Amino acid sequence: MSNALSNQAPLNPGTQRSRLDPEPVSRRDTLGLAALWSAASAMLFSVFGMLRLPKAAVLASPSKKFKAVLPENLAAGEAFTPPGRAVAIFRDKEGVHALSTICTHLGCIIKPSAEGFECPCHGSRFHLDGTVAKGPAPKSLPWLKVTQAGGQWIIDEGATVPPGTKVSA
Repeated sequence: MSNALSNQAPLNPGTQRSRLDPEPVSRRDTLGLAALWSAASAMLFSVFGMLRLPKAAVLASPSKKFKAVLPENLAAGEAFTPPGRAVAIFRDKEGVHALSTICTHLGCIIKPSAEGFECPCHGSRFHLDGTVAKGPAPKSLPWLKVTQAGGQWIIDEGATVPPGTKVSA
């Protein structure tokens, strides 16, 4: 290496190069170091990405089973919709039952109306018992499983029961 340095011309003509001056870095070495650092940083970022893989990137969803307390002033045949749930709960003299308020056409959340329920997306209408009054909904609203625990009602949005199934109070 020292032979190579002694054969090179000084940096500025007329000045002598000291043996303490740093060795000039060639363009090839600079590009090689840049490629090495790029590869090392790519590997480092991929390792960080792999460390995130064991943790699922899924948002937590509420439980399909929930407890509801019906208001005392709920009239017979009137729907009670718990906040944040797509369920309508009814109480009448025969007992308590729950219907899903997700339209069977395209999954919109239906709203209560004077005659039953109405889908704001495509105009489907349902009677209070969940049967289709006007399409395009292809089938009735599913009845959901209801159980009683003390003064509370447990509604399971993941389990359906045959239409007409009511739990007596």
